Amino acid sequence: MKIAEVLKYEGDNSTFIWKHPSEDFNSLTQLIVHESQEAVFFMNGQALDLFGPGRYTLETQNIPKIGKFFNRALGDQTPFHCEVYFINKAEQMAIKWGTDSKVQYIDPTYGFPISIGASGEMSLRAEDSRKLLLKLVGTESYLGQQKLVSFFRAFLMTRVKTYIAQIMKTNAINIFEIDENLVMFSENLHTLLIPDFEDYGVSLERFLVT
Repeated sequence: MKIAEVLKYEGDNSTFIWKHPSEDFNSLTQLIVHESQEAVFFMNGQALDLFGPGRYTLETQNIPKIGKFFNRALGDQTPFHCEVYFINKAEQMAIKWGTDSKVQYIDPTYGFPISIGASGEMSLRAEDSRKLLLKLVGTESYLGQQKLVSFFRAFLMTRVKTYIAQIMKTNAINIFEIDENLVMFSENLHTLLIPDFEDYGVSLERFLVT
């Protein structure tokens, strides 16, 4: 059994969650957590201690919850087995989105049918590390931008298409007035979508209809 000596993040900037490949440690193991990161220890399927930025030696006083799970009778070299997940909490920008189908709409000014789709960019940030891990990651070792967006794609598409069709009908917006209403679309959709992302520990920092 190889005991890990240093634990640190080795993912890239487009990664939200990265699981360290080592799972065997002792109380001399060093943990390095960089700025805009957190690390969460799992043991026996339970999310235990959470570490913010800093350098830690995995002594009992630093890991009180893990300390309850293993016997240190053999000294500091006593190994214990657990999983460490690093959460990248930096804001990740310019994540593209787009509707998967068109909404049929009758132009209120000219009376002809049109098909409306939408696309744009959004910025996301991991807000609640435990919630994100428990609700979306499960037993997987990696969560990147593309997979995270795929989790939200269904409700994102439904809300965007429904909102745009309703607001254009309510305000009698014709096809030539869409561009001048993009700021309103962006701001209102941002507010509408925030709770859906927060339920999974993700902060929707920006949402733009371009």
